[in-house]
Amino acid sequence: MLELYSGGVYLKDGAEIIPAGSGADLPAPEEAREATIAYQIMRAHSKSADPRKMRIKFDALMSHDITYVGIIQTARASGLQKFPIPYALTNCHNSLCAVGGTINEDDHVFGLSAAKKYGGIYVPAHQSVIHQYAREEMAGCGKMILGSDSHTRYGAIGCMGVGEGGPELVKQLLENTYDVDAPEVVLVYLEGAPKHGVGPHDVAIALCGAVFKQGFVTNRVLEFAGPGVKNLSADFRLGIDVMTTETACLTSIWETDEVVENFYKVHGKPERYQKLQPGKMAYYDRMVKINLSEIEPMIALPFHPSNAVTIRELQADPASVLSKVEEEVKKQFDGRVQLHLEEKIVNGKFMVDQGIIAGCAGGLYENLVEAAAILKGGSTGSDYFSLSVYPASVPVSMAVTRNGVAADLLEAGAIMKTAFCGPCFGAGDVPANNGFSIRHTTRNFPNREGSKPGQGQISAVALMDARSIAATAKNGGILTSASDVDYTVPEMPYEYDGKIYKKRCYYGFGKADPDAQLKLGPNIADWPKMYPLRENLLVKLAAVIDDPVTTTDELIPSGETSSYRSNPVKLSEFALSRRVPEYVGRSKAARDLADAVRNGEIPDELAAVMDKLGLPADTLKETTVGSGVFANRPGDGSAREQAASCQKVLGGVANIAYSYATKRYRSNCINWGILPFTLDENTPFHYEPGDFLYVPGIREAVKNGAETIPGKVVSKNGVQDITLYVKGLTNDEKAIILEGCLINYYAAGYGKD
Repeated sequence: MLELYSGGVYLKDGAEIIPAGSGADLPAPEEAREATIAYQIMRAHSKSADPRKMRIKFDALMSHDITYVGIIQTARASGLQKFPIPYALTNCHNSLCAVGGTINEDDHVFGLSAAKKYGGIYVPAHQSVIHQYAREEMAGCGKMILGSDSHTRYGAIGCMGVGEGGPELVKQLLENTYDVDAPEVVLVYLEGAPKHGVGPHDVAIALCGAVFKQGFVTNRVLEFAGPGVKNLSADFRLGIDVMTTETACLTSIWETDEVVENFYKVHGKPERYQKLQPGKMAYYDRMVKINLSEIEPMIALPFHPSNAVTIRELQADPASVLSKVEEEVKKQFDGRVQLHLEEKIVNGKFMVDQGIIAGCAGGLYENLVEAAAILKGGSTGSDYFSLSVYPASVPVSMAVTRNGVAADLLEAGAIMKTAFCGPCFGAGDVPANNGFSIRHTTRNFPNREGSKPGQGQISAVALMDARSIAATAKNGGILTSASDVDYTVPEMPYEYDGKIYKKRCYYGFGKADPDAQLKLGPNIADWPKMYPLRENLLVKLAAVIDDPVTTTDELIPSGETSSYRSNPVKLSEFALSRRVPEYVGRSKAARDLADAVRNGEIPDELAAVMDKLGLPADTLKETTVGSGVFANRPGDGSAREQAASCQKVLGGVANIAYSYATKRYRSNCINWGILPFTLDENTPFHYEPGDFLYVPGIREAVKNGAETIPGKVVSKNGVQDITLYVKGLTNDEKAIILEGCLINYYAAGYGKD
């Protein structure tokens, strides 16, 4: 199905693949990389004179209601006067009052007041999920959009979308740049055409399964081209594209054609189309070749989109496959909870409990049309299985209502709901304990289905395409591949009607009103005071996580905790709560030590550490004290800045890792003044919570750009040397760390032309 090529390749005339070093008369890679679509667009947006560094200014910004409050509060504290580019505030995450009270709706009122004050676009709750609104109303070929959500991906329609933490949007709001090393580009070469019953999620899951675990495309740009592109509709392309986030790539872009041209015409914006294609000879650092004709219906087993197997494989031996999932749960949660999936095998068939088709991946028009075609005349049954369908926007919902698709879904037993992202992060359609949910959504990390392992609750999510979910629903919950169902896809071209947006959305760009008052609910709080980095650093380990990868969902859980994201202090109480429940208490204790040192005291615990180091206790007066987290590879998943900011609020000052799963998490750490240390892969880390890491001269090292930094660890085994690395900091990143966070950076006068 998929082939990976780690060597460089050239694409000649958009069709012929020539391996690098093949002896042909080929241009230098550095020259020919400029001919990629990715570099054509990124160079046009970069303000840097250094070709190795990009300093990008975006055309538009996107945020939803669990990120925009913190972003605007940070920008406001840093001198924001008005939004300099279009900034859309959607309300698709905290649409339900999951924790009771007014706090979710208070955020929405704040968002509208901010749109009026600073000149923004406000999309009310239930109108659209963030990325569908961007596709329908914000995107354009050759443009770049920055979003505070990791699934900011619009490459399929010629618009490069980048998902980052909130501070990166703050920089754009203050008219600064997004700084990134010139990235490598990976060619995703498509051949063939999808078979009957195969949908975009099948291709996406196969791609994630092939590349994620080995980091094949991490922090690189994916560029889709090849003869197979023309065989995919716009919705099909968008469904694959949004899932490129799960490969850990930086962003994505596709060649465009008459299919994309028609997409913009249908949406009433024909002027936004332009043909994008690689130059005559374009160089790619790696290649993924996908034969679409060989893709089968897939399932991504708990607890990652890369845990990919074919549905056929699972059907053939469900006991063997599911027992591995059960063992993974025992391992990941240290035996505190258990899944009992083998009991769901009835007469050799695997019975699932729930189906969900939702959000920016599943709720697209063509997915709903094809799911309805499969279900037409059938029934989801009256047993435990249930099916919920969330169209991605009101325009999609109106289209399927007018043409009868919604009626077919309802008649079969599906429940039609509003545009809402909740099922993607554990705030909607939570299954019962030990439930198994199949979802056409973006992620299936632990807790993404809403369970709370710390309280003895556990259920599981597997990702599947809407087509196979519908086939399973028609079969009463027996896992079924859409390729095994005889159905005909009806000819129902999408008829977009965006009038509802004109009636319900607030369009304030270019109309900032400085006299408008922000409406601050009682849960909306300012950031607590943060302090500059001192000459030395003393870190007390508060969590040591040995998992191969640590997700942002583990660093700060999603679900109902999202309601507190407008209150940094309250939200911080949930940090690592479902992975290391002791973390918050440990980090607060380290923060108390830091407060004592700032007040001129020398706590006995710290005096003892300094004595073991052979240093005067007074050295602490010039030392930043705080907590730290070790994880092998932290930061996979969501762009949420709170994965880092909660650590900072609790007194966190450092992360230690062998590598960072994504650029966006490392950037979040830096923007909140958390040192992103790395270790050599061959250096064992055998320390425990409560051990101390001392780094002398850290301020001078950061200031001077030192990338190799010696330190010492004080543990029960004495004092050991350790070599730390902080590689590739930009001058701005150095200043942010020295000042203690992005807010302090602006307050100190940096970032102003």
